[in-house]
Parts: sequence; C-alpha cells; structure tokens
Amino acid sequence: MTDMEVRAHAEHHASLRLWLRLLSCTTRIEDTIRQRLREQFGITLPRFDLMAQLEREPQGLSMSELSRRMMVTGGNVTSIVDQLEKEQLVQRQTQVGDRRSFTVSLTEAGRSAFAAMALAHEGWVVELLGPLAENEQTQLHQLLGTLKSGKSKHSKETK
Repeated sequence: MTDMEVRAHAEHHASLRLWLRLLSCTTRIEDTIRQRLREQFGITLPRFDLMAQLEREPQGLSMSELSRRMMVTGGNVTSIVDQLEKEQLVQRQTQVGDRRSFTVSLTEAGRSAFAAMALAHEGWVVELLGPLAENEQTQLHQLLGTLKSGKSKHSKETK
C-alpha cells in the first residue's frame, strides 16, 4: 500500500499537504475494508456497495439508477449484478411496460448476508477511526462538511 503523503514536502502549500493526508487516510481505510470483506465474506467492495444501495431501497432499483448511484458504467453494474444473481443474493425483475429494463433487489439470502457484512463493516470503521476521540471525530466531521460545501466560514462577504 503506497502512502500518498510521501509526495508532500514541507515547502509545499498546506492545502496540498492536507489533500495528500486525506487521500492517504481514505486509501488506508478503504484498503483495510476491502481486505476484510474479501477475507471474512468472500466479497469485493463494489459488490458490497451495490448491495448497500439495494438494502436502502427494498422495492429495488433499475440498473441505470444503480449505475448512477455507484458512479460506474452500466457494464460494471451488469457484471456485479450477474455475479450476485448467480449467488442468489439479488434478483432481477422485468419492469412493467418495458421488457428490456430490470429492477434489481436483494433476495432474502442477500438481505441476511448484507446485514452480517454491514454490522462487521460498521465495527471496522469504528475501529479504524478509533485513534480519534469522539469529540475529535465530531469536529473533523464538521470541518469536512465545510470543505464539502465549498463555503468558507471565514471568508469576508463583500457588500
């Protein structure tokens, strides 16, 4: 696992150093979760992510909606759905009025398997963020929310 932060030097702008630290932390956490999903459940992170989308939508989602939510191509979604369908974790149903379109939903076995994976996943995230105290996690969450919104709390408004 390559640490992206090694690219930063003291003379680089603080924003660049922060970006590389965020990237490094995200990569470390994601790599650990990928490895644990593979080892403990024999599943990939994209398959877990697709199941997470379906778990939130019991009535199912179209293939195009899954593609949009996961920010991957339709071909990628089709491949993942094919694999999960073979394992009887998801099912496809033809959409009323359009025999070429499918709605994908979790099977009962899929719901049960996902529940176990989601519980383990949450525990891993808690563990991986454990070096930060709860109040530090809250503060970081708020700071990243500001960054995500793109609105500076410290910028001066012009009249």
